Amino acid sequence: MKVKQSPIAAAVTMTLLSVTLAAQAQQAETKPAAKQDTAQLEQVVVTGIRASQEKSLSVKRNSDAHVDVISAEDIGKMPDKNVADSLARIPGVNASNAVAGEGGFDERDRVGLRGTNPSLTQTLVNGHTIANGDWFVLSQTGAGVGRSVSFSLLPSEVVGKVVVRKSSEASLPEGGTAGSVDINTRKPLEFKKGITAEAGIGAVYSDLAEKTDPQLSALFNYRSDDNTFGVMVQAFSEKRHLRRDGIETLSYSQIAADSAVAKKDPALAGVYVPKSIGAALFTQERKREGGLISAEFKPTKDIDLVLTGFKSKMDAVNYNNNVLLMVGDRIIAGGQAPEPGYTIGTKNGIKTLTSATFAPNKDIASGETDPISRPGSSAETQFVNFEGSWKVSDKLNLLGQIGTSTGKGKTLSQDVLQLDKPGQGGSYTFNGTGNAPAFSIGPKGSDQNKGWVYGWSWGGQGIVVTDKEDWLNLDGEYVMDMGVLQALKFGVRQANHKRYTGQNIGQGPACSDTHVVDWAGDGNAPGYNCKNGAASPWNPANLPGFGAAYPSNFASGLGSGFPTGLAMFTPAQLAEHNAKFTRRDLPGRRDWTSEYSVKEDTTAGYLQGQLEGQGWSGNVGLRAVRTKSTAGFNVPAPANAPGVIDTSAFGPFVPTTVDRTYTDYLPSASVRFDLNRDMVLRTSVSKTMTRADYTALAGQVSLVPPKVVGEVGSGESGNPYLNPVRSNNFDLNYEWYFAPRAFASAGVFYMDIGTYVATGQVKAQYITTKPNSQETYLATYLLNAPVNLSAKAKGIELAGEVPVAGNFGVNSNYTYSDSTDSTGRPMTGASKHTFNLGGFFENDTFSARLNYGYRSEMYIGLDRGQPFYQLPGATVSASLGYKLSDNIAFSFDAQNLNNPTLKYRGASEDQPRSIYTNGRQYYLTARLKY
Repeated sequence: MKVKQSPIAAAVTMTLLSVTLAAQAQQAETKPAAKQDTAQLEQVVVTGIRASQEKSLSVKRNSDAHVDVISAEDIGKMPDKNVADSLARIPGVNASNAVAGEGGFDERDRVGLRGTNPSLTQTLVNGHTIANGDWFVLSQTGAGVGRSVSFSLLPSEVVGKVVVRKSSEASLPEGGTAGSVDINTRKPLEFKKGITAEAGIGAVYSDLAEKTDPQLSALFNYRSDDNTFGVMVQAFSEKRHLRRDGIETLSYSQIAADSAVAKKDPALAGVYVPKSIGAALFTQERKREGGLISAEFKPTKDIDLVLTGFKSKMDAVNYNNNVLLMVGDRIIAGGQAPEPGYTIGTKNGIKTLTSATFAPNKDIASGETDPISRPGSSAETQFVNFEGSWKVSDKLNLLGQIGTSTGKGKTLSQDVLQLDKPGQGGSYTFNGTGNAPAFSIGPKGSDQNKGWVYGWSWGGQGIVVTDKEDWLNLDGEYVMDMGVLQALKFGVRQANHKRYTGQNIGQGPACSDTHVVDWAGDGNAPGYNCKNGAASPWNPANLPGFGAAYPSNFASGLGSGFPTGLAMFTPAQLAEHNAKFTRRDLPGRRDWTSEYSVKEDTTAGYLQGQLEGQGWSGNVGLRAVRTKSTAGFNVPAPANAPGVIDTSAFGPFVPTTVDRTYTDYLPSASVRFDLNRDMVLRTSVSKTMTRADYTALAGQVSLVPPKVVGEVGSGESGNPYLNPVRSNNFDLNYEWYFAPRAFASAGVFYMDIGTYVATGQVKAQYITTKPNSQETYLATYLLNAPVNLSAKAKGIELAGEVPVAGNFGVNSNYTYSDSTDSTGRPMTGASKHTFNLGGFFENDTFSARLNYGYRSEMYIGLDRGQPFYQLPGATVSASLGYKLSDNIAFSFDAQNLNNPTLKYRGASEDQPRSIYTNGRQYYLTARLKY
C-alpha cells in the first residue's frame, strides 16, 4: 500500500528521524575514549559544508536572540546561486518568485517571515539599510510598490554569512515588523593569509531558453603582516537567458443583475467571467555586473575602521507577447451573451462561467495581441558605508556608521503594438487550476494569425524610480558589571529616505484624429490619413508583417487546446513602428497618474541593558523613533481648479502633498535560558513597526464624479494618512545541540498586528465640476484605498540537523503559520505550511547536496482588484563539488530539477489565473585559488 504523507506528517517524521539519529550520535560520543599519546595528536581542521554548519550553529547557539544563520562554505560559495533560495530553507521563511503582477520566474526574488508580506521583513547589509531597484514596470510604479529588497541584485559571491533575526532588540534599526535579514560581507582583516586571490569561471545553461551564458567572479584580498591594514576587491559579471511559457487569465468581472446580458439570461446574473485568456511568451536577458571594495585600517588594537563600497546593476531586457481571447469586454461592455451550452461552476459561494462559446459579432473585438518589448529595463543598487569601532577603555566601546545607498529601477522605453481581431467569435473551457484553459479566437481550428488590425499604442516611457537613504548611527556599550546588569547599550540614528519618480511619459498614437477601427477590413473606415499630417497606424499598409513565431514546444506540458504556432513581431519591428507612429513628448504625453514621491526623515534613540545571571542571559530595552513624512501624488481636477496643470493628454491635475509626523516607542526583551550544556530555551517579547508601502501612501488617484451634486462619487486612491504596521510579538523556542554540527528545535510565535495595511474604503473630498456646468464644488468620494486593519499571525516551527555516519547528513524543518486580518482574508505572503528536507555527503575531495522544498498555497494579494493566490508547489535542487587540489575545485549546481509548474488562481478554484513553466537551470563553475 502506498501512503502519501501530509506536510505535517512529513515534518513530524523528519523531526523524529533527527531525534533518533541524534540519540545514536550522542551515545557514540559518550563512549570512553582510548588513551592516546598526546604528542602524536594532530589538529583536525573541518572545512566545506561541515565547517559552514558548525559556524552557523555556533552563532545561533550563543545568541541571546532568536536567529538563524547561513554561512558560506568558502569564499564566494553560498549553498545556492541565489541567496533567497538559501533563505527559503530556513524555518519561518517564505520566499516568493515575484513581487508584483509579473507572475513567477525561475528563482526566488523576495523574502518574508512567518506568513507576512516581504515588505514587513527588513533587509540589511552589514547592519545598515540598502536601497532597492526593480526592473519590472509594475514593481516600479504599480499598486503595492513596497519596501522589500530584490535579492536578484545581491549575488551570493559577496556574502560571508546571512543572519535571520526573528526577535527584535532596541539596538536594531526599526523597520522589520516580522524580523530582519542581515547580509554580512567579509572584511579584509578576517582573511588568514596575507594575499588571497580567487576566480570563478563558469557557465549557466537554461534548458527552456536553450541558451548557455558566462558566469564570472573574482576576489583579491591583501592583509598586511602586522594585521593593521587590508583591502578586498570583488567583481562579478553574470549573464543569463530566461524563457517563461504561460497561459494567463487576466482578472474576473461580475455580471450585474441589471445588465443587458443578465436581463436576457437571468442565470448569468452575479456570475464572474474572465476578462481575457491569453497565451503568453516571456523572454529576457539578464546581465548582472558589479563589485564590492572594502578597505580596513586598524592602527591600534582598540580602533578598527572599515570603508565599504558596493554596486550591482542588472540590465533586464525583456519581451512579453500575449495573444488573448477577449471575454469580459464582450459580455460586460458589449452585452453579448454566450451561446447555449455554457457551464457555470460554483465554489466557495462564487459563481464562475467555466466554459462558453460566442457567435461572431461585427461590433466587438474577439481577440487582442499585446506585444511589449522593454529594451531599456534595468535595476541597480549601490552603497558606500564608513564604520568604525573604538575601545575607549575596558568598560566603554563606541561604534559608528555613516553612509548612503541609492537604488534605481528603470523602464526607459516600452515598444507596444496592440492589435485587435474584429468580427469573430471564440470559445474557452477551464480545466481547473492544475491545467491550462483551452481557448480559441474565432472558430476552433481557425488560423489564429489572421484577421488582425491595428488597435492602439500605449506604454510608459522614461520611467526612472529612485530609492535613496542616508544614515548616521552612533552606538556605545558600557560595561556595568552590576549584578545581573552586565552592560548598557545606547545609541542614536538619523536617516533620510526618499522614493520618487520623475515625469513619466505615456505614449499614444501620433495621429491626433478620432479613429474607428476597420472591423470589416475593407479599408473604408475613417482615419487612414491624419489631419495633422502624422502617419496613421490605422492604415493596414503601415502595419509590419509578423517577423517571428512562438517556439514549437511552447507551453508543452501545461495542457492542450490553446493556440500554438503563433506569429509575433520582433523587438526591432516594434521599435521601428513605435518610432514612426507614436508620440512620446512632454508635457503633452506626461502620464502624471503613475508619478509619486515619499520622503521620510527619521530620528531614533535607544537604551538597552545586557543581562546575565546563573544559567541565563538576555537583554531589555526601549527604542524611540520619530518619523516626519511627506507623500506626494497627483489628483485629477477641473481645468479651472487652483494650481491646476492642464497641458497633459491624460487630463488636468493638481500636484498634492500631505505631511505627517508620528512617534513610536518600541520596547523589547529577550531571555536565553541554558537548561544544561546542550539545551537552550529562548523567549522574547517586543513591539515592532514598518512604515506603509510607498504606493499605499502615495498611490494613483482616479475619480468617478457623482452624477448629481450632493451624491457621493467613487474611485481609487492611496492613503497618505496610513499608520505604520505596528505589531506586538511573542516568541518561544527550544533548542537541543545534541552533537557537533547537530541540533533539533521547536518553537511557537505570535504576532498581534494592530495596524495592518489592507484594502478598504475611505472618504475624501476633491474639487469637482458640477454636471452640465463649468462651476466647481467640493464633492465627497468613497474610495477604494489602503486602510489600517488588525491582523494576527501565529504558528509553530520545527527544525533538525544531524550528521550521519559515513560523511552523510540530513536536515529538515517545518513551519505552520496562520495569518489573517480582521476581515478574514489571509495576510499577503501567507502560506500555512512550509517544509524543507535536505541531505548532504562530503569527504576531503567530493561533496554533494540534494534539497527539497514545499510550500502550500500562498496569498499574493490583490491583482487588478481581484484576490490572487499561488497554488502549492515544490522545488528540487542539487549541487556537486569536486576538489582537485587546494587551488582548483569544480562545482555543478542544478536548480528546479523537477521543472516545477507555477500555478495561480483567483477567488475560487474555478478561477484559474496563470500557469507557467520556466524550465531548469544548470551551473558549472571552476574555482581557482591562490
